[in-house]
Amino acid sequence: MFIAKVIGKIVSTQKSEKLIGSKLLVIKELNEHKEFADNNALVAVDGVGAGIDDIVLVDWGDSLYENSKLSVDMAIVGIIDEIQLDQ
Repeated sequence: MFIAKVIGKIVSTQKSEKLIGSKLLVIKELNEHKEFADNNALVAVDGVGAGIDDIVLVDWGDSLYENSKLSVDMAIVGIIDEIQLDQ
C-alpha cells in the first residue's frame, strides 16, 4: 500500500465492460510528510468515494478485488484524515 493525492479524474465513454460503473482517478504518490514523491501520475479505481485533493490509501496487486467483478491492479481503499508520525 502507499499514500497518494488525487489530482484529477478520467472521463471515459468507452471502457472495458468490467470497469463500467467504476470511477477512475488520477493520483500521485506522496511521502510521509504529504509531499509529492518523485514519480509519474497513476490511475486507480476509486472504491471509497474519493475526490480531487483527497489524500488516499492505495492498494495494488494481482489479488486486489479477486472476488469481485472488477479486474484491476490499483485501487483507492481509504481516505486518510490524518498521518501521525513518531518523530
